[in-house]
Amino acid sequence: MFLVGLTGGIASGKSSVIQVFQQLGCAVVDVDVIARQVVQPGYPAHRRIVEAFGTEVLLENGNINRKVLGDLIFNQPDRRHLLNTITHPEIRKEMMKETFKYFLRGYRYVILDIPLLFETKKLLKYMKHTVVVYCDRDTQLARLMRRNGLNREDAEARIKAQLPLKDKVRMAHHVLDNSGEWSLTKRQVVLLHGELERSLEYLPLRLGVLTGLAGIAGLLYLLTRYLLPSP
Repeated sequence: MFLVGLTGGIASGKSSVIQVFQQLGCAVVDVDVIARQVVQPGYPAHRRIVEAFGTEVLLENGNINRKVLGDLIFNQPDRRHLLNTITHPEIRKEMMKETFKYFLRGYRYVILDIPLLFETKKLLKYMKHTVVVYCDRDTQLARLMRRNGLNREDAEARIKAQLPLKDKVRMAHHVLDNSGEWSLTKRQVVLLHGELERSLEYLPLRLGVLTGLAGIAGLLYLLTRYLLPSP
């Protein structure tokens, strides 16, 4: 099994592309969902956030107030770094758990939906392939204004706050161009899925694991023969 990192930009159509992959039966791990999950009450990160930032970051039901926490770390790199040191290890741990589940179920590859894949760069070394969902700037702007009910100035500000899609395209192994008709985008997704499914890049890891398991089974057998008395 190998990992495929998928990213895009605001209003580029990444969520719609992910839905097509899922309809095709692909394994998808959504990092945003995991990030929200690990800060829920009962998780270690929740307790550590309260210890570090105080109970003022809590809602009445005990959940983290994401807006209050965001305001606390806004323009404060030290506090943002502290939050990241609390949440990132837990996020990576849950990602590994989800990925391993898919490995055991025999999937050839797993898609990791990572919005800031190229911005943080921390997970890039684990990705065999990277995919960017792209659309041209005018299309992105029009879609964002229509979807969020924004004026042009506000929409442009949100787009400028992110790494430009054209920069992500230069760093990606694969590009899904979602600038035109959705049917064309969907066809690109189907073709990419076929290419990844035909790839034999999953074999080394799977063969290595199977070899290791066979070795362990052999060792257990020898120990059993040695420790148990003969009839």
